[in-house]
Amino acid sequence: MASETTNPGILLANLGSPSSPDEGAVREFLDEFLMDGFVIDSPWLVRRLVVSLILRNRPKESAAAYRSIWRSEEPGSPLLHYTEELAASVRERYDGQVAIAMRYGQPAFVDALGELGDDILVVPLYPQHADSTRTTTIEHVERAGSNRRIRVMRPFFDDPAYVDALTNHLIEHLPAQAEHVLFSYHSLPERHVRKADPTRSHCLANPDCCETASPAHATCYRHQCLATSRFLKEAVDRPTSTSFQSRLGRLPWLTPYTANELTRLAETGIKELAVFCPSFIADNLETLEEIEIQGTEAFRAAGGKNLYLVPCLNASPALAATIVGWATSPDQYFDDL
Repeated sequence: MASETTNPGILLANLGSPSSPDEGAVREFLDEFLMDGFVIDSPWLVRRLVVSLILRNRPKESAAAYRSIWRSEEPGSPLLHYTEELAASVRERYDGQVAIAMRYGQPAFVDALGELGDDILVVPLYPQHADSTRTTTIEHVERAGSNRRIRVMRPFFDDPAYVDALTNHLIEHLPAQAEHVLFSYHSLPERHVRKADPTRSHCLANPDCCETASPAHATCYRHQCLATSRFLKEAVDRPTSTSFQSRLGRLPWLTPYTANELTRLAETGIKELAVFCPSFIADNLETLEEIEIQGTEAFRAAGGKNLYLVPCLNASPALAATIVGWATSPDQYFDDL
């Protein structure tokens, strides 16, 4: 760690994962995650009933999924491992303190903030805005970081340095044999997208809402995902499509669903498919298990041959350098809480 410095501390904030792939640890993690009002935005009693029903069977299923991707080395969680590696890479380039924290699970925000002094730059590791990622993280930081100056990085899906890092990463890791590239984003309930719309009338009001200029785009997850896809499409020399994964429950979620898109692409004759997940900075359950394992099975069952998961940025040196660039010009990139 750096010694005395006037530079702000950097807190890299990610979503979190269970402490182990055991059913009890997964149950505890899911309970904390799903009981967040930004994740299931129902009144507390309704949320408690819904989550209790989910927790009857989901922990066993999720524990098996986590075991399929768990690392033999510590930390076993891939998401925690890659977040720690990213922090180490940032430290190598930054004359100041750097720590990580998870919205759910460990390391906790209160502990991480205690390492960073009284002037802190928070980088939520979510390129696009969503209340269930950014807003809940920001509110959690605010509660844990009283009496400190805390500034939070804005959504960075369209930041030029980040876009360059992302597109160069995709080009570097895209298999030559891939006939098609699918950009798969974590989905959201349509209700969440509408609630985040400050105009209360633009988002999802018509099929072209994301292409029609509006103040709503500053907090519209769908618009920001589709914009990311456009940036990436310009970087590759083959067909692309966009879909949304990880649906939970029966409410309408953003479409097309990734599972359906994998089947559709295979049925149109695509044999070699690359999948990239640009709403995630670090590989995790949704990329390594849902896409690489489950997605491969679904793609092959529909007639495809090979599915190639393009890794997330993880601890990319270009990403670390981009974060340091933001931190050295905080007035340009960060907002005060």
